[in-house]
Amino acid sequence: MVAATAVAVLAGGCAGAASETDQVPSRSSAPSSPGTAGLTKQDLDAWLDGRMPTALEETGIPGAAVAVVHDGELLSARGYGYADTGAGGDEPVPVDPERTLFRTGSVSKLFTATAVMQLVEEGEVDLDTDVHEYIDFTIPTSFDEPVTMRHLLSHTPGFEERVSGMILPQGTETDLRKRLATDPPEQVFEPGTVPAYSNYGNALAGYIVERVSGVPFEKYLQQNVLEPAGMDSSTFAQPLPDSLEGRLAGGYAADGTAPAGPFEVVSDVPAGALTAPATDMAQFMLAHLNDAGTGPSALLDPETLERMHEPALGEESLGNLAAGPRMALGFFREDRNGHRIVGHGGDTTYFHSHMQIYPDEDTGIFVSVNGGGQEAVDSLNLREQLTSGFADRYFPASDEQEADSSVEPTAAEHAAMAEGTYEDTRSMYSTFLYAANLMNPQTEVTAQEDGTILVTPGPSTFEPTVYEEIEPWVWREVGGQRILTMREQGGRVEAIGYGVAFTKLRLDPTRQASVALPVLGASVFLLVAAVVSWPVGAVARWRTSQPKRGRSGRVARTLTRVGVGGALAALGSWAVNILLVMQFVPVPDYVLYGTAAAQWLGVAAIAPAAVVVIDEIRRSSGWKRYLGSTLVLLALIGVASFSAAFGLLSFDMTY
Repeated sequence: MVAATAVAVLAGGCAGAASETDQVPSRSSAPSSPGTAGLTKQDLDAWLDGRMPTALEETGIPGAAVAVVHDGELLSARGYGYADTGAGGDEPVPVDPERTLFRTGSVSKLFTATAVMQLVEEGEVDLDTDVHEYIDFTIPTSFDEPVTMRHLLSHTPGFEERVSGMILPQGTETDLRKRLATDPPEQVFEPGTVPAYSNYGNALAGYIVERVSGVPFEKYLQQNVLEPAGMDSSTFAQPLPDSLEGRLAGGYAADGTAPAGPFEVVSDVPAGALTAPATDMAQFMLAHLNDAGTGPSALLDPETLERMHEPALGEESLGNLAAGPRMALGFFREDRNGHRIVGHGGDTTYFHSHMQIYPDEDTGIFVSVNGGGQEAVDSLNLREQLTSGFADRYFPASDEQEADSSVEPTAAEHAAMAEGTYEDTRSMYSTFLYAANLMNPQTEVTAQEDGTILVTPGPSTFEPTVYEEIEPWVWREVGGQRILTMREQGGRVEAIGYGVAFTKLRLDPTRQASVALPVLGASVFLLVAAVVSWPVGAVARWRTSQPKRGRSGRVARTLTRVGVGGALAALGSWAVNILLVMQFVPVPDYVLYGTAAAQWLGVAAIAPAAVVVIDEIRRSSGWKRYLGSTLVLLALIGVASFSAAFGLLSFDMTY
């Protein structure tokens, strides 16, 4: 799995490479033949049957299940492709939407949020109370503002990302408290101010459910959410109960030609461990729709359901990032065509899902697939094209909305203030894994002559995308519906909000790939050249009978060479370690500590390298040695600067 995928697992989206297409809006964001088709079972089935088999064939994804609810009932549930491809030697098994189980990834977070709101209704949990009132360990914090349940459910507690142990080997037992209390992630943003997607935060919310209710999380969800909703074939248990184990679809990393992967044990159980068939997910959607709070399977009161579907935070904490779509309580706001939509996506290594609920139209759609496809973004594109196509077919924009294309007069000024390089806040800031950000493209915002901005790559599109300002500091995708919001400080944009739970922050030059990578590349080249020149020079002096170098400066030269070797060895080791970690392969702590120590040898070598330069000048050794020793010194400084900027000098190995 590529580096980007690791931090996408259990998230609301999938990571992938940017397309080479220039300035073309994403196909999934543009209206797909908006119409006024009536949402009937006959029309829906024909529409789904006309696109899903083709989508699976084009992407190589083995199987999919889709469920749609409307007007208080299951309208349709369809299965496509294979739950088991037969690649392991068994007979192929087609997807049955009622029987086949899928891992839903981060769609699980909606169930955790529902459980939290049950306790809020009962007065056992307050959304705005410090979470330390509910837990039996201390979370290290960096700000005076307390972390609250509202922050946890809106992805604004301020925690950095963690990937270690996210997916555990089959058969591993999970311990939610140990997972949360042992080396928790550092808090890098003030709570409530910067959306930064956090599995840790949602898992903590689930642990609070366990602590307050006095019932293990999985059991509480089974008794108070799954069973009341009529989800008789669903569970958070890992491994699956014997009665369900044989119904789980095989999970395929690529196109299904290889045997299915092992059962994935999700360590952050509340954030991504749910297993369910499509028809059970339909029951949950019905439980969140109109008048759901009055029926026999009511999970929450109607007022609480409405509260869950509305924005969780406002301008007082988010600033102008609140001018666009915002997180609700657990739900992403995913409005389209002027219709209110709340939902969530989810990814494990093998399974990819998305749920969208239309509260005002009493409608919902769920889709899940059991493979990633041939390309990194195949599963994401399939889900986006299905959900946006569903919206455009059955809930198109009104004529007034389509005609509204006004552009703000401040566009050119604000575009210039936004120009720069940005990175995503879903990142590992305090550890060596911060360097993994360089494996994915940073975001470049370029002001264009017509007042639009070119965002490369565009958030969620992974290709260059043009945006126009439709309100002050609110930008809409040209030809599409994606929204960016901007927060300005000191005469320039410092934060760009997108996807409601994600933010991009401006980078200083030392952390821009366009600066850091050339500096690193040149430094490594010079150090390697120096390492090669040392034995070559010794041999040349021996063959030409030149005298050996004197004792003066020998200690400094030796220490410099040790440091150069340490710096180069550390950089090579970091590259290997990061690749392993991002594929969920554990790396022993002693290897990481040894690598950090070697990196510090390179830093320490700056001092003797400077002594060597001074000594060469003092002894009038000639311009070649002046130049050579100076270049080695500069290269060591370059590697040290890179290491400091990207966390390679940190001894915090809790990645």
